Amino acid sequence: MIVPYHLEREQKSTQLLDKLNDLTKWHIENCPDYKAMLKKSGAVKQASSLEEVPYLPVQLFKLLDLKSIPQEDVIKILTSSGTTGQQVSKIYLDKETSVLQTKTLVEVMKPLLGNKRLPMVILDTKSVLKDRKSFSARGAGILGFSNFGRKHFYALNGDMSLDVEGLRAYLKEFAGQKILLFGFTFMIWRYVYKEIVARGLDIDFGNSILLHGGGWKKLKDEAVDSLTFNRLLYEQLGIREVHNYYGMVEQVGSIFVECSMGHLHTPSYADVIIRNPITFEPVAYGEQGLIQVLSELPKSYPGHSLLTEDLGTIHGVDNCPCGWKGKYFSVVGRIPKAELRGCSDTFQGGTK
Repeated sequence: MIVPYHLEREQKSTQLLDKLNDLTKWHIENCPDYKAMLKKSGAVKQASSLEEVPYLPVQLFKLLDLKSIPQEDVIKILTSSGTTGQQVSKIYLDKETSVLQTKTLVEVMKPLLGNKRLPMVILDTKSVLKDRKSFSARGAGILGFSNFGRKHFYALNGDMSLDVEGLRAYLKEFAGQKILLFGFTFMIWRYVYKEIVARGLDIDFGNSILLHGGGWKKLKDEAVDSLTFNRLLYEQLGIREVHNYYGMVEQVGSIFVECSMGHLHTPSYADVIIRNPITFEPVAYGEQGLIQVLSELPKSYPGHSLLTEDLGTIHGVDNCPCGWKGKYFSVVGRIPKAELRGCSDTFQGGTK
């Protein structure tokens, strides 16, 4: 018997809720700060819906060392991006969580990339991977997505200059083959696109697919949106297929990929909820609010339900013109930090 898709989706939602409740219980038992914060906020322990799953503001990971495993089980520490002197999030991973995130990322990207590893150009510098135990958001992204490629080539030198001759030689070697490109949005714009334009270089990436994410705020300051970004990369670099993705180091492995219509889609192991920035109540589809991300992956730290600092809108479920199923949404940018203080202060009070 074929299960109707809407029933299948309801079953997936129920399964996700069960796993999130299990994770909440696990983190209460193994992370004292998390337990104290939930007790202080009066959050429920056993949620009856995804909307009731207690969440933490992502900024708490900049203020506290939150982990649900013994220190000796930590194999990797991820840090968020930030300017000099700025506090960064610290995310502690054990082997189980790290392996699960890698496997899940592979399943999410299979529909786009297939099963074969592609020749891969990483639009960044190899120096970002110096410390194999402590990674920045950039390093974590490169490490995760590099699993989809082979014969990796780093397009930027250590001083962030473009390795023009090396890049040309690589593209010539794999001419006619599909090439995977990966990088962070603003860095691609600043160190690859702008450099090529400024120097009048003739570089065609040919039959390539680009995956990119992060840094949109800086591009919007330059009046560059997603459609403009895609158009200019096609016109100047010949990149025909471009997919933005939404994700964060605080919930690494939860990747929401952009479809051909410019919408971000939720995979089966994760979900998003949009909340009113003032009341924190869930809003209806089509209304803008704060993005809450849920994922069944984080077990080594309490990151399974997070309230982000990003504003977004859910547009619908199962009816995106691209043909992909599931909930689809868009992100419009960051909310002023002052708006989130009340929520964060409530949780911080639980640790005193």
